[in-house]
Amino acid sequence: MHSAVQRANALVTIAAILLAALCTAASFLDSFNSPSVQAHVEVVKINRFKRQLDGNDEVKMTLNISMNLESIFTWNTKQVFVFLAAEYETEKNSLNQVSLWDHIVQEKERASFRVKVPTKYPLIDQGRNLRGKKIGLVLHWHVMPKSGRMIRDKMPLSYLSLPNSYTTKS
Repeated sequence: MHSAVQRANALVTIAAILLAALCTAASFLDSFNSPSVQAHVEVVKINRFKRQLDGNDEVKMTLNISMNLESIFTWNTKQVFVFLAAEYETEKNSLNQVSLWDHIVQEKERASFRVKVPTKYPLIDQGRNLRGKKIGLVLHWHVMPKSGRMIRDKMPLSYLSLPNSYTTKS
């Protein structure tokens, strides 16, 4: 006959194996979810476009952001980190990405919203490369599951052409 410790050990081992199997199944099933994210971003106003004291260009703007992320949520979704990035090219770099705004969505009921916000982070370029530049606005999201791998995706939204001259001198 087995002792109580051996029986408890067998029970914990079986429970751990079942939990690992459930986590694997959850991660596997998430790969079949094909979300249809709907989003729109509009630049309402360029609040400030200036050259900083160190010579770098800086842009701050107000945005209208509307999105519906409900289709991303499954029973395995813990939260979704979503951010809006400005993407552009310069002579030195083929791709520059600067985060302008971010948000964490923890519930499906709050995954559809519309906001008018100033950029949370300014668009700062290392140099004087932003005047007259065409900037792409791209929505990125990272789905953080309760178990399994993190899923990342993105959606190009619109383009913005910056002015050829600064709006604020410094």
